[in-house]
Amino acid sequence: MTVDVEDYFQVSAFEGHIDRAQWDTLPCRVEGNTDRILALFETAGVKATFFTLGWVAERYPALIRRIVDGGHELASHGYSHVRVTQQQPTEFRADVEKTKKLLEDLSGVEVKGYRAASYSIGADNLWALDELAEAGYRYSSSIYPVRHDLYGMPEAPRFAFRPRGEAGILEVPITTLRLGSRNLPCGGGGFFRLYPYAVSRWALRHVNQSEGQSGMFYFHPWEIDTEQPRQAGLGMKTRFRHYLNLGRMESRLRALLDDFDWDRMDRIFLDKKLDGKTTT
Repeated sequence: MTVDVEDYFQVSAFEGHIDRAQWDTLPCRVEGNTDRILALFETAGVKATFFTLGWVAERYPALIRRIVDGGHELASHGYSHVRVTQQQPTEFRADVEKTKKLLEDLSGVEVKGYRAASYSIGADNLWALDELAEAGYRYSSSIYPVRHDLYGMPEAPRFAFRPRGEAGILEVPITTLRLGSRNLPCGGGGFFRLYPYAVSRWALRHVNQSEGQSGMFYFHPWEIDTEQPRQAGLGMKTRFRHYLNLGRMESRLRALLDDFDWDRMDRIFLDKKLDGKTTT
């Protein structure tokens, strides 16, 4: 179970509508929404991994401590949600090193994992995985093995693998379901809000029971927030993707937490051998 800790105005789809220079002038809702998620997890007895923006951590250091004090894993989502495809190796390295140090200084724990903004590591920039390894990260969850207009590496393996060889960093993709010659996204985000819950549950059970693999799920704090400020001037597709079924998200999450066993990424993929266990 993973959470990408970013606010509603920081999503990649809003880049053309909200300038980064405006971020500090906008009403922030990430702290309250993340606290709601921590309460959900506490009630369900779930420990998760929180991929957190350095920008958020700098402004809400007490939230970082609450995440760690709750027994969750703290991981990096980069500093300010800049896609890897928009960075050169030197600036990417500086970003991931800066964010790792910031999170570790605030939390007092080692940051082992990284997730790229909008899953923006793919076939054309696998060099980023080398930079992560050099910066001291032990795993990444940044490659999505799907065909999508904003991201994706459909030819990548569907389950944990080492793209740069056995000595390289571990990559843990978001879960997909193989249907014919295509991978169907079934690991969270907007697809979880789009599909009927029964479809998501069936897909994850298939991955667990028929394929003997752990499932990787993700969502964002803003996805449980029906009161977030609505943005004007959005295209139809962007508006549909961002606001679809926000009001149903929390009840679906409660069902998901109850229907499966969840844990932190480091415990499943680093502390345990990848031996086909069905723990989600």
